[in-house]
Amino acid sequence: MVTVTKFAKRVSKDGTSFIALELTGKLELIKSQTTGRFYATVRRCSLPSTFDEEVAALMVGTKVEGDIVRVEVEPYELISKRTGEVLLLTHSWAYQPPNSTELVAETPVMELENA
Repeated sequence: MVTVTKFAKRVSKDGTSFIALELTGKLELIKSQTTGRFYATVRRCSLPSTFDEEVAALMVGTKVEGDIVRVEVEPYELISKRTGEVLLLTHSWAYQPPNSTELVAETPVMELENA
């Protein structure tokens, strides 16, 4: 189960604006490879929509069947806002509908809160 947690106005490559919904997965506890301590996190991805801002605002809080899954991708760089360190990542996140192998809305990691 995923939840629509927010929305944002975006611009496509051809200059057309659209509304994207942020989908957030369930709470996960992950053990840090650096400190050995556990921390809480959630998986997120962004899904384009046909909604205007008013309808998108009504969708916030809506629960949708499916999961956010890790997808291996070509390597890309991410700069940690906290340390300035350049990280090389090889994964992104995508929404996967229930009982399906199809992946929707693949989204690269855009920020690391604790990196």
